[in-house]
Amino acid sequence: MHRKLGVFLILALAAGARSATLGPAAAGATPRQYVIPQAATEASMETKWALLEKDILRSVRDFQGELGYVIKDLQTGRTIVRNQDRRFPSASLVKIPIMAACLKAVDEGRVSLEEVLTLKRTDKVRGSGRLRASPPGTPVTVEKLLEIMITDSDNTAANMLIDLLGFDYLGLTFRELGLERTNLARKMMDFRSRAKGIENFTTPREMADILEMIYRRSCVGPQVSEKCLAVLKEQKVNDRIPRYLPRNLPIAHKTGLEHKVCHDAGIVFTEKGDVLICVLTEGNTGAYIAKRMIARIASRVYKFYK
Repeated sequence: MHRKLGVFLILALAAGARSATLGPAAAGATPRQYVIPQAATEASMETKWALLEKDILRSVRDFQGELGYVIKDLQTGRTIVRNQDRRFPSASLVKIPIMAACLKAVDEGRVSLEEVLTLKRTDKVRGSGRLRASPPGTPVTVEKLLEIMITDSDNTAANMLIDLLGFDYLGLTFRELGLERTNLARKMMDFRSRAKGIENFTTPREMADILEMIYRRSCVGPQVSEKCLAVLKEQKVNDRIPRYLPRNLPIAHKTGLEHKVCHDAGIVFTEKGDVLICVLTEGNTGAYIAKRMIARIASRVYKFYK
């Protein structure tokens, strides 16, 4: 009897030791919740980002014109670039630094947003915008000119602001903003100058740079940046970056369109992160094809954040 009891105790102690060795999950307790290491999560995101880059390359491989882009995750700093330093005719993208320069002039007390300018017949130019349809003598504030220059891409409004500020001040401000390869050499729709080789240029990198400065509230200062961002979010020309995206998705962007040139540059705000998308094109493909190609790139980027 004593021998049997001793054997039983030995077996019970061995079982207890095994249970302690195997841990609570093996002993019938609640399974342990394992946390995926941060390094593994980051590696997974890097893989997904690499797949996004390949997907974008596939989507643009048949585009016959020149193409440059910068796509940047504004939280992680991950980028996808192509021809980021190539100079493209800027078309209406130059209105972004013009807006920043105008608000800088306001900040310095050179001009006032409430200042009223009078529309002259000679101010009117063709192309986008409705101000050209207004009669000469129409009063318009600097603030209104600034807003419709961006939201309607109004060329007449842009030219009136160029006259107000002057090429020298605008050029100096561009340099102060770090835009070394973005210039303003002619007014909007001045095709006589363009035919002589006088052109406005920019690069995908510099458009991405000024948008990121605006996003980080470092373009001139926080108040100027806030105003720029608010105006860009009211953009009415939405046939490129926003084309295949949800209608209620906040997007701050500016388009550019001229003969053989089609661009869009902006910031897309998603629930899982904010991303810069700047796509510039040049060539004989036609606006229809270029616009949809830009829209496809934006759609692929957005799916990464869904």
